[in-house]
Amino acid sequence: MKKMLLCELAFLIAICLFCAGAAAAAPAASQKAEQPAVRAAADPSTVVATIGSYTITREELEKQFMMELRPQDYDYYNEPAEPATVKGTLEEMLAEKAMIIEARKQGGLDDERTRGLVKKQRDRRLANLLAKTYLEGKVTASDSEIAAKMKADPKLDKVRAKAMVERDKARGLWDQYYLQINKRLNVKILTENYPAVTQAHHRLLYRPTKARSVGFIRNSQIEEDLTPEEKKTILATYDEGQITLEDWFVALCDIVPPRRPRNMKDTKVIEQLLRSALQMPLLVVEAESLGLDKDKELLKEVRDYEDRMLLNNARGAQYKNVKEPSAEEITAYFNKNKDKFAASESLKIDQIWCGDLAKAKKAKAELDKGKDFEQVKQEHSLEKQLKPFTARPGSEGLFWKDLEAGDPNEIVGPVKGFHREGIKWRIVKILEKKPAVPKEYAPNMDPQIKDRIMTEQRNALLAKYSKELLREYTYEIYLDRFKDIDPLDIP
Repeated sequence: MKKMLLCELAFLIAICLFCAGAAAAAPAASQKAEQPAVRAAADPSTVVATIGSYTITREELEKQFMMELRPQDYDYYNEPAEPATVKGTLEEMLAEKAMIIEARKQGGLDDERTRGLVKKQRDRRLANLLAKTYLEGKVTASDSEIAAKMKADPKLDKVRAKAMVERDKARGLWDQYYLQINKRLNVKILTENYPAVTQAHHRLLYRPTKARSVGFIRNSQIEEDLTPEEKKTILATYDEGQITLEDWFVALCDIVPPRRPRNMKDTKVIEQLLRSALQMPLLVVEAESLGLDKDKELLKEVRDYEDRMLLNNARGAQYKNVKEPSAEEITAYFNKNKDKFAASESLKIDQIWCGDLAKAKKAKAELDKGKDFEQVKQEHSLEKQLKPFTARPGSEGLFWKDLEAGDPNEIVGPVKGFHREGIKWRIVKILEKKPAVPKEYAPNMDPQIKDRIMTEQRNALLAKYSKELLREYTYEIYLDRFKDIDPLDIP
């Protein structure tokens, strides 16, 4: 239940402090609500594009381009993908910023649901920042305390024992601090209104206004089933605000249904949930009183969250224009694009991943002299435990052509491939080779065909909208600052 929030928060912040040793960021000046310029100014030499108040750095472009190069592994997808380009990726990033700017301009953050989600995210971040700020430098573990913890539990090593001592101290400090906040803000519980909670809960649980197929209270019932008077019923007050019956139900619905208490005749259960509903507002008031709501990193995180919501909503608005294909259109699409639905060609391969080209050439030379592939792998590979697996065009992307040229029992390389977060050289042994197998139409393929049709519609609509926005909003691209980006240029 949410009563664990404070302890878990303290634990997480304590771990963060001891592992990273990061200091809280300094407060920043207030920003305008409509276009809060909360981002730290980037070094101009690293900026590859600008649009509105947004900048895109070379590092961001390199990261996104690497993601674009990596293919999506769809089992049914058997056609060569259009290779991504650095400039094309940058234009897509600019289009996303333009969508965000337009969505913000059109009031995309003004509806109650969106405002609520943003506030919830902001409050959570603010509470974490408060815990980090308060606990930093206050929690230590002496050698004697660590030794005592290890003696009490011989299974613990020194590192784990130290962490447990620090966590226990953090919890104690945080609990004391939270009690001080309660006292300072003059929290008062109005137990005389508990009967209203019991009655409303019983009605929403057993007599919902609209029939529901589940045995728990839905979030929508808070808005639809509670009367205006019930929503305003005050259950607790503090110097900066109050907790109402509506807030209490929100706290209840934040708990996963199987764990929600049902016996609201027990006033202890009601108060436990009320205390849970009080936690975040009290922490936010305390954090704001310390000026933590002006923290630059906090403002950036909130702005980034808003941007993600605005972008998702902008895309969703375009996707609403996608039309579901008819049965005739599904059949016609399949007949015209049979190759897209063939069972993908595949290769069963084994690999030796190498740190650089020189090492890859050395491994290949040993193989050419007849040395066993597995032996060379154990001597040279970065991934000695890697087993043979099936590769397809959808998993290899632009590197598929290098593998496809090989025949069974042939050793290919050195060739490049996707390795973890980057690209490395490898030697590849082709074990099996299977061609694509055409499929005949069958009714059970309709969902797959329909998905392809609608995906193409969505992509086309989004591309059209992106072009329109990039014509409307002024942007700058600094080609000379990224023309040398080439993740395929590896040593």
